[in-house]
Amino acid sequence: MADASDIRTDHWTLRRAPAGLRPYLRLIRIDRPIGTWLLLFPCWWSLALAAGAQGAWPDGRLMALFALGALIMRGAGCVVNDLADRRIDALVARTAARPIASGEVSVARALAFLAALLLAGLAVLLQLNSFAIVLGAASLLLVAVYPLMKRVTFWPQAWLGLTFNWGALLGWAAARGEISAPALWLYAAGIAWTLGYDTIYAHQDKEDDVLAGVKSTALKFGPATKSWLTGFYALTLAFLAAAMMSAGLSWPSYLGIALAALLFAWQIVSLDINNAENCLTRFKSSRFVGWLVLGGIAASSAWA
Repeated sequence: MADASDIRTDHWTLRRAPAGLRPYLRLIRIDRPIGTWLLLFPCWWSLALAAGAQGAWPDGRLMALFALGALIMRGAGCVVNDLADRRIDALVARTAARPIASGEVSVARALAFLAALLLAGLAVLLQLNSFAIVLGAASLLLVAVYPLMKRVTFWPQAWLGLTFNWGALLGWAAARGEISAPALWLYAAGIAWTLGYDTIYAHQDKEDDVLAGVKSTALKFGPATKSWLTGFYALTLAFLAAAMMSAGLSWPSYLGIALAALLFAWQIVSLDINNAENCLTRFKSSRFVGWLVLGGIAASSAWA
């Protein structure tokens, strides 16, 4: 069982923010940006891939809009998740101090805050083309259902993959006004990637999850986790390569994938599924996969 809250009360954003704002910043995990990065990278990959297929750099305005959108919508997802899980979170050491579970933020105020976040997200979405607007709005169905998945299946990480990697489709749509094969391959790669990193993350809570009666791939795989991770990450690499190939990118994009493969290997070999700190460190290292793949796409554009 995790022995401490996952909230970083010493984070600079919380120290400097007005006292009344701090519970809401904790609610959107401002002190733990890894979730925002993992939501953002499929968006940036897709924007860069769409541009790289034409030997160009991605649109800086779109890159900035997606960064802002990822921050807002990751926050909204956290609020939805914490509202749905407030009773379960209160039973888990790592999550008991979260603002809704602890009673620091009431359900009514959390709903009002969620409405404000969704309006802000809509304002960002409306800056895109009409096809991307419709596609982006459709993702709300995935976001709304995700918190329920851990109650009905041992595969909630698969639903998270569908949700968290929607940006792989949306980025391409924002850049091109349509969806084509490279974006679909990229979406598949992101889903497999999420199955890997979120299984690692879930091992932090497996004992608490049993007590709370919720499910995860960490509980399903147990001692066989490393074998499953090997499969998920192999699929990630294969689908990434298919995306680069279908987009017609040059060799530097494959170098980025090769470097990501080395990081995956380190995660698997060094993982200790019974050590929460070990799992958290390897989960957080997933942001470097995002940078490596993005760097490979950018280098391919530069080479072209």
